[in-house]
Amino acid sequence: MNMSNLHFHGLHVSPDSPQDDVISMMANPGTTLHYAVTVPLDQPPGLYWYHTHPHGESYQQSLDGMSGAIVVDGIQRYAPEVRHLRQRILILRDRVAGEHDPNAPAIRKAVGASSAGCGAASGVPQRVFTVNGSLRPRIPIASGGRQFWRIVNASPDLYADLEVDGERLEIIARDGMPLTFHDPHRQTELVDHVLVPPAGRVEAIVAGPVGGAKVSLRSRCFDTGPDGDPNPAMVIADLVSLPSRPTVSSERVGRLAPVYKPIPHATLSDVESRAPDYTVKFTEDKHGFYINGKKYGPEDPPMTTATVGSFFHWRVVNDTREVHPFHIHQVHFLVYAQNGKPEAQPEWLDTVNVPGGNSIDLVMDFTDPIIRGVSLFHCHLLSHEDKGMMAKILFK
Repeated sequence: MNMSNLHFHGLHVSPDSPQDDVISMMANPGTTLHYAVTVPLDQPPGLYWYHTHPHGESYQQSLDGMSGAIVVDGIQRYAPEVRHLRQRILILRDRVAGEHDPNAPAIRKAVGASSAGCGAASGVPQRVFTVNGSLRPRIPIASGGRQFWRIVNASPDLYADLEVDGERLEIIARDGMPLTFHDPHRQTELVDHVLVPPAGRVEAIVAGPVGGAKVSLRSRCFDTGPDGDPNPAMVIADLVSLPSRPTVSSERVGRLAPVYKPIPHATLSDVESRAPDYTVKFTEDKHGFYINGKKYGPEDPPMTTATVGSFFHWRVVNDTREVHPFHIHQVHFLVYAQNGKPEAQPEWLDTVNVPGGNSIDLVMDFTDPIIRGVSLFHCHLLSHEDKGMMAKILFK
């Protein structure tokens, strides 16, 4: 059908036309859509992105690269250490290496992706990551210096479990939200690797190699489950040492103080301790993909309704044999438990992986009056969303 539109992923904006409306706003060939998106002043500063969202065609259009990054300025107020660092925006997309492509073995070899795949999924990997359209690019970085990398996984269904050889990533923000935004006492987090599901983002400080060491940015093998698709380890980019020299952030340096939004512990405890206000159940069979037993249709009424102004406890259950990343438009949520066990470090995200046969518990932040209207939640493996794993929600 070649219809298309835009979704402003992660932004706390209205789901109504002419803003983040992906239900009624649709451009057919030869027509034009006009958007006027008002980003609120209290939007967490960080990395967001836009991509097309026409039901039934989202997967292919994402695979074709119809997406891009959005940066909300001001993160240096929450993380002063990035103020004078060189910033890079890295958009991870796909290079197809299909079974009938004579170049496929060479493509997989170029990034070190094994044709045997990994984990419980069977089959030969059909795609590998690119960075800003380039296969295994070389990223210049001063020897022993530091850069601020802002990474978005714009793949329709590849997971990126990111690591840098011999280095730890110093995480500043996840899914556009600085770690300190809701917790002023929390600062950066040092990790050996970080899982970025499709649609996820991570913003981290990366150190350059020293002593001529060969260092690469890699994605580790990720097990998508027996019914999932191969997601092998691969090299994404190589870091190239340059002589040390001063660098300046490309972001406008502001002098405003950070505005934190701590949520009282008693409020979170009350939401977390009660029974789920709503449960989302992912299922699938040979005929399609479902939420709560229903396959999405554009004319469907909202599956659920939420009153704006409160926090809600949602549980997401994955009753399949493969992973599904859960995403809801307009808001962030706090991931605080998996299979009923508290997370060691709860995280504010807008897209979260739900392993097969597992459940996660979320505190949904439905407090912002700007989100009123009909919105969507869905699996962000876009072929699954296209085949029915999506539903409407009415914020009122």
